[in-house]
Amino acid sequence: MPPGPAARHDPAARQEPAVTVFTLGPEQRALSLEVRELAARELRPIAENGAAGRVNRELIKAMGRFGLLDRLFPGLAAGHQPRLVSATEFCLLWESLATESTQAGAAFALQGTGSYPLLEFGQPEQAQRWLPAVAAGEAVPGVTLSEPDAVTDAGALQLTAQPEGDGWLLSGEKAWIPNAPDADFYTVFARTTPGQGPEGVTAFLVPAIRPGLSGESVDMVSPHSLGTLTFDSVPVTGDDLLGTPGQGLEVAARTVAATRPSVGACAVGIAQAALEAAIAYTGTQVTAGKPLREHQTVVHLLADMATRTEAARVLVYTAAAAADTAASTAAVLAAMAKLLATESAQFVVDSAVQVHGAPALQRGHLLEHLTREVRAWRVYDACDTRSVIADGLRDSESYRTELPGTVPPESDPPQGEPEPEDPGAATRR
Repeated sequence: MPPGPAARHDPAARQEPAVTVFTLGPEQRALSLEVRELAARELRPIAENGAAGRVNRELIKAMGRFGLLDRLFPGLAAGHQPRLVSATEFCLLWESLATESTQAGAAFALQGTGSYPLLEFGQPEQAQRWLPAVAAGEAVPGVTLSEPDAVTDAGALQLTAQPEGDGWLLSGEKAWIPNAPDADFYTVFARTTPGQGPEGVTAFLVPAIRPGLSGESVDMVSPHSLGTLTFDSVPVTGDDLLGTPGQGLEVAARTVAATRPSVGACAVGIAQAALEAAIAYTGTQVTAGKPLREHQTVVHLLADMATRTEAARVLVYTAAAAADTAASTAAVLAAMAKLLATESAQFVVDSAVQVHGAPALQRGHLLEHLTREVRAWRVYDACDTRSVIADGLRDSESYRTELPGTVPPESDPPQGEPEPEDPGAATRR
């Protein structure tokens, strides 16, 4: 028999919902429209003329010239101590740019996320040297976390930092590095203490001109600027440290966590672009004597596309607001937003292709580009995203008691010995 009312949990013990309603205000909507117009008019032509898969310095300089990059570091332009841009504004800017040009959106975002370790953990001399140049579009950052044998497990990094004199020599390889090999400086995560797992990793800021550092670009299906880097006894000293020795995975974890809501915003921008293309096409293409948009099957598909796009957008900005207020739910909401937005964008782009038919698969068509683009963002951080959500469900008492079909805490079966700590878990919290 189904459980009766007496079997339900005490309503008085239930907690408030983890999220609240979030909407963009008039000024934020106006900023989004302004950025979209700027991207369409000024940035998209530059982006389209850039070399596929390489850093487009003219595009980055243009974003600096138009003041977009200054928004990443509030206070810097006025000569004050720079602070991190709010997650809400970062998401708004990336979504707006990505809707008009995914290349411009990604280049903008990497100027911010690539500088996050420097902004949060950098020494004053490092910040003074690099942050103004990044904001002006004159310098390009990169973050080197992944390795050929440690793509998702940051605790298994093998690039070594061998003590030498008053510093270290870096040796090893990094793979799938944004902006490599064209960046001007890199945040490098290296193992300074062998055999200590996550606690043995240290972060360094390494200028690209250091002797022994080389790299090459990787030809990707989507033309992202990704590459590999080889470190052949690259010298670093205490002046190059980001944070303290052994703090590397904290730097990595906070950098990855800071990007999750914004990746969702990028996906929403991609979905919005595909949705707008589908609406425009179905309004002008006539079949059986009437526009495609007046056929029930097509209009119902458009309704699904619009609903998923808007649902993803709401969750992205809810997660961003949670991050800005340091809410306890911020990490889980950010992971949920990234997951929902990228999966929704894949559906919307694929549906737009179905609506267009063969023309959408021609090389150079907007939807052909978005098909390749959206798949890349679903891969990015995919394993850790679901792990963060799963950890939140497991660790939160409110989730355990509220989900239908779960066992109440007082009825939990006896547990055995606790599982050993996952060395890579630091990057998922």
